[in-house]
Amino acid sequence: MDKTLYLSDLDGTLLRADQRTSEYTNRVVNRLVDAGVHFSYATARSIDTAVRVTKGIEVDIPVIVHNGAFIVDSVTRHVLHAEKFTPEEESRIWGAFLSHGLYPLSYAVIDGRNRFSYLREKCGKEQWAFVLSRTSNAEDHRAREIFSVDEALDGDVYYFACIDDEEKLRPVYEFLQDKFRCIFSRDIYTDAPWLEVLPRNASKASAAKILKEKLGCDRIVCFGDEINDIPMFEIADEKYAVANAAPELKALATAVIGDNDEDAVAKWLAERFTKFCE
Repeated sequence: MDKTLYLSDLDGTLLRADQRTSEYTNRVVNRLVDAGVHFSYATARSIDTAVRVTKGIEVDIPVIVHNGAFIVDSVTRHVLHAEKFTPEEESRIWGAFLSHGLYPLSYAVIDGRNRFSYLREKCGKEQWAFVLSRTSNAEDHRAREIFSVDEALDGDVYYFACIDDEEKLRPVYEFLQDKFRCIFSRDIYTDAPWLEVLPRNASKASAAKILKEKLGCDRIVCFGDEINDIPMFEIADEKYAVANAAPELKALATAVIGDNDEDAVAKWLAERFTKFCE
């Protein structure tokens, strides 16, 4: 049996531009997992939105979400591994944002449920659009409107995300980057600047190594498209960038494969495991 973990990023890699996995990708992944191949995905998304955009993948697999803050069973939603901030770290991060007039979304486990809190009147245009994209979905019950900054750190906080102007986000990033896992990037769909802050040990790379051990694998083969996939590429034995990937990622890749809209990852897997996909 192949003891390799095949790990793919979602947005821009396994997903097409419509933010969905295709019927072909679903069919390939379902067949391979049923056959015993260790496949998973690693994403910045929550388990709630990740499951929705990969709806056709019906097999039970452990997946990496929130950029490595959690490893979660894709069917039961049972948490297999988690990273979170200490209360002191939460206050330090929240204070850094507030000192620059920014009010991030705070993600926490509250009463056993994953929630994200937001102050409506403090959300800029892009951040409010993101909140609306979640609250408009009847299946997504994570959004929690709060009415004072005192409520923002309720529960066990594991992730902050702020969408705003780059010149406002940059000083916060520079202040926090040496102390926490900070990702400063642009949304691949809207091009809006994002600043994400996670616990120091939370990353796709560290979660990939933990998942590799849990599954009893001895190798990692990964697929990605953006610079936040670089740490994952650095620890993988083989790494493949899709054709639409950032130049920095292509420079690290074992090879460049097809475009995400061409189901490149699924086609690569189907070619590797021909006997299961005929």
